[in-house]
Amino acid sequence: MPIATPFHPRTSAHCVSLFYKDWAGYYAVRSYDTTHDREYFAFRHACGLIDVTPLYKYDVNGPDAARFLARVMVRDIRKLKIGQVYYVCWCDDHGKMIDDGTVARLGEIDFRVTSSEPAWHWLARTARGFDVSMEDVSDAIAALSIQGPTSRDVVNACTGGAVEKLGFFRLTRGQIGQADVIVSRTGYTGDLGYEIWMTNDDALEVYDALYNVGRAYGLEPAGLDAMDVTRVEAGFILNGIDYYSSLRCMIPSRMSTPFELGLGWMVSTNHGCIGSDALASEQVLGPIRKIVGLDIDWNETEALFRAHKLPPEVHPGAWRDSRPVYDVRGAFIGQATSGAWSPLLKKNLALATLAREHTAPGTEVRFEVTVEYERRTVKATVTDTPFFNPERKRK
Repeated sequence: MPIATPFHPRTSAHCVSLFYKDWAGYYAVRSYDTTHDREYFAFRHACGLIDVTPLYKYDVNGPDAARFLARVMVRDIRKLKIGQVYYVCWCDDHGKMIDDGTVARLGEIDFRVTSSEPAWHWLARTARGFDVSMEDVSDAIAALSIQGPTSRDVVNACTGGAVEKLGFFRLTRGQIGQADVIVSRTGYTGDLGYEIWMTNDDALEVYDALYNVGRAYGLEPAGLDAMDVTRVEAGFILNGIDYYSSLRCMIPSRMSTPFELGLGWMVSTNHGCIGSDALASEQVLGPIRKIVGLDIDWNETEALFRAHKLPPEVHPGAWRDSRPVYDVRGAFIGQATSGAWSPLLKKNLALATLAREHTAPGTEVRFEVTVEYERRTVKATVTDTPFFNPERKRK
């Protein structure tokens, strides 16, 4: 049975929909209203406040901490500067993805790892021979994500200007009220945003400060459904949906590599990370498939429904049920794993893993659509991701 996060006394008071899901054993709000529309537009035009406490969090400390994490991660963590955050992934011996997350350097020998799935067992297994200590702080550290164009104004007002000059994927320490916090310029919406980390005891004080100040800047409590639409627009992958951890896959074809998932830019094979031999080989040969964006043709979709005298249908939020993709001759070439109608871009979007010969931007493919129990296809055009990438995210 799920348990409440430290923010539950506040989030539950706002959640008139009673629409929750289980996220890593915690109650997590899917949408505060009966639809997530208001929360979505807060992300894109003001700011939304999300409880992200269920993320797994591990503190890694010691003289060998940087060297150990460089061994585990495909990025060379030894290059990470104090106050910097890396987006990372880690692989098994065969170069297959286990998970993706972040590593933050809090001090010379102090790091924090976040992950979407439990990573303690893998970290403990690979730590042998390194002078490091590790602590699972998942249940001790509460976290909020505030995302959107006015998020800097809100966090600045609450911290006395601590994030005015904070760079993209950087972190700083500060205070909100009497609470000590760490603020990182990170998030999962593809927009300007921050994640705020604190002890459980300080959770309500921090939430109240952000909420009360943020209302003047259009802040809305936001749930996972709205964030899921924004992460599709941002082209962000999700473990268990767009790829599967190799530790959980029953068949090899379900496993993925960083190069297949568009994460080849972070792979460094010269620092001896786990799976480096397999990754170096793929770096030369190239992946056999790649994740791409799809822009699904609206006119053909509308025509399919019109033939049945029906209005066109799209999922009210983001969808996560895989759908086949074919080439123009009707041969299966891959699958779309998640997608959403973008209210901002006015496009029907999807993330899809396709055979590499069909992944060039502009390639026309066929996307499966079911209308009145009949499986048909509509045109979709391969495109680069992110679909939405505002300059304010990095500035």
